[in-house]
Amino acid sequence: MILRPERVSGNYWISLELAGTKSNRLALNAQARIIAGALTQTDEVRSGGSYMSQSDLRLHFGLGGESQVDRVEITWPSGIKTTLKGLSADRFYCVQEETGLLPCKDIRPEKQLIENSAKAEHHAAQQ
Repeated sequence: MILRPERVSGNYWISLELAGTKSNRLALNAQARIIAGALTQTDEVRSGGSYMSQSDLRLHFGLGGESQVDRVEITWPSGIKTTLKGLSADRFYCVQEETGLLPCKDIRPEKQLIENSAKAEHHAAQQ
């Protein structure tokens, strides 16, 4: 049996994963405001949870019937502002402070760990 997702509700969404450079790496306290048609929403990256749990640091917005986000305004803890326009719905976007949209693999810690490990191995091999 092959399962495939089918749009039943007719509602759309967008998700943002933020990464700070001048601000903290997890972009905690960064605020995002989305505008899609007549819809405006604001959310903030927060860390929270309880014993052995963690809340998702991505921001998720329901868009109702809007299939595109007209504008995303991100205010980073450092005070830097990023504006993105014309984003398609039903997608995950990754945004880095000062850079803007990037492939998600480029802002996730796994990539940085691999790069740091490779640098350490290279340095050790030279000695």
